[in-house]
Amino acid sequence: MKEITVAADCDNLDKVTAMLEEYLDNAGAPVSAAMKISVALEEMFVNVAHYAYTDTDVPEEDRTVTVRFEDVQVNGSAGIKITLSDHGKPYDPLAKEDPDTTLSADVRPIGGLGIFMVKKSMDNVSYDNIDGFNTFSMEKAF
Repeated sequence: MKEITVAADCDNLDKVTAMLEEYLDNAGAPVSAAMKISVALEEMFVNVAHYAYTDTDVPEEDRTVTVRFEDVQVNGSAGIKITLSDHGKPYDPLAKEDPDTTLSADVRPIGGLGIFMVKKSMDNVSYDNIDGFNTFSMEKAF
């Protein structure tokens, strides 16, 4: 397991993705799976950076996100579990209805495509809020 805690700021995305790439390299993940995992992590990290701490009274120095990488078995195969935890405002991204992708971009409401993509590209996703911490987990076999 590896873990990193950084300020919830897009400027720290490179640090988090570098750690992920090293982790996936060491685990022997194929490039195709690694790309899906990396895109999903980027989407979820950016969501935390942009939205978790808006309209909150959390002091600037405490506006952090912890990202944890763990080896897991997913559907009988080796895989990774990524968990993002923050203490921003509670928000379950999985509660939002999936966008209607049959609609053209001109008439489809803005938002929701990123989490939809994460749900489709990862094998398992979950959200919980315990003791004031948002915890979003995603797993992918490789």
